[in-house]
Amino acid sequence: MSVDQRDLLTKHKRVLASAQAMIKESLAELGYSQDVFELLKEPQQILAVRIPVKMDNGQVRVFSGYRVQHSFSIGPTKGGVLFHPEVSEPLMKGLSLMNSLKNGLLNIPFGGAKGGVICEPRELSFHELELLSRGYIQAIRSVIGPYQDIPAPDIFTNSQVMAWMMDEYSKLCPDQSAGFITGKPIVLGGLKSREHSAGRGIVLFISEAAKKKGIDLQHSTAIVQGFGSLGSYVAKSLADSGVTITGLSDAYGAVYRSSGLDMNTLIECRDSFGTITKLYKHTLTSQQLVEKPCDIMVLAAVANQITDNNVLKIKSKLVVEAADGAVTDEAANWMTQNGILFIPEILTSSGDMTSSYIEWAQNRQGLIWSKEEGERRVRQILADAFTRVHNIAEERGISLKAASCFAGVYTLAESARVRGWI
Repeated sequence: MSVDQRDLLTKHKRVLASAQAMIKESLAELGYSQDVFELLKEPQQILAVRIPVKMDNGQVRVFSGYRVQHSFSIGPTKGGVLFHPEVSEPLMKGLSLMNSLKNGLLNIPFGGAKGGVICEPRELSFHELELLSRGYIQAIRSVIGPYQDIPAPDIFTNSQVMAWMMDEYSKLCPDQSAGFITGKPIVLGGLKSREHSAGRGIVLFISEAAKKKGIDLQHSTAIVQGFGSLGSYVAKSLADSGVTITGLSDAYGAVYRSSGLDMNTLIECRDSFGTITKLYKHTLTSQQLVEKPCDIMVLAAVANQITDNNVLKIKSKLVVEAADGAVTDEAANWMTQNGILFIPEILTSSGDMTSSYIEWAQNRQGLIWSKEEGERRVRQILADAFTRVHNIAEERGISLKAASCFAGVYTLAESARVRGWI
């Protein structure tokens, strides 16, 4: 194993350890015994597979993959499939635990799952990608299904990959194909409102949090760090709601204008990578941007943007973590203790999971909901989840992140208890 591989494995083990620590702390605070932690600290089922694919050059290449299912105590498991060179078993385990927490806090009747194949999909032809997608389903078919485990798209997988996977599964299990997978094309039963579901979820949480903080969106300012597909959608949606966007950043730097930025012009002029700072002569660093005053700060770029080194300089009333690990736990706790409402990534990333659940429910009932109906159902689940988590945070005097873990862990523990497992 190379040094880079060892470093990557160590990083992935930290993801798993972090999820386990969150579960352990919440269980202790809720008064559950060590037995419950022993049940929840590891996935209930792990399947490692090898997938042979005949490449375009005639040679056979064997890919390694996983499907990890954390808990069946609530219902079938649910989670995305990654096609990525950095897929590993510890990472899949950690992410499956986090998906269980997410489903629990949303009150969605799923446990958490995660799957992936070690590959570089950008180096595969369209035909090779199809064969790999079908091969993955052939390899894991014994542990998946609409009442067992429901895959979904994730990093470097999309609706086309889901369509291939659905088609392969329908050949293997023709009587169970409806609702087996989510994130499908609309013509195959996909949810019409799925596009931008993650961004819409973030905007909804901002709206709900603004009410709690007494922030009038029509007379507020926002800074959005990251101007990719997610950040640009959130920035444009907030602007359409009357929020003045005063700062934006991309991979090359940041721009700030206290009077506001013209979102329509920037959306039109950005390149395919979401770059906009090249349009300006004078720019800031991303770190300088997060220290500017605003009502709402959305962190949709990279990790470790607010830490104990700069949290004292934050001048926002509401901080939204839309990128994994953008705020350290120490900084999140400080903000909570000092009146800054912090919305953690475990909440902001739940829009896609909720849309997947609604798509699954739509398929199981044989219905086709309109885009408006799908959005309404997703909004209701997310709004209820925010209210529940916020109430827990207020009652216990803890951060929304800790409250989110409480809500998720309670659902997992209670479902296992009433089943008689513990």
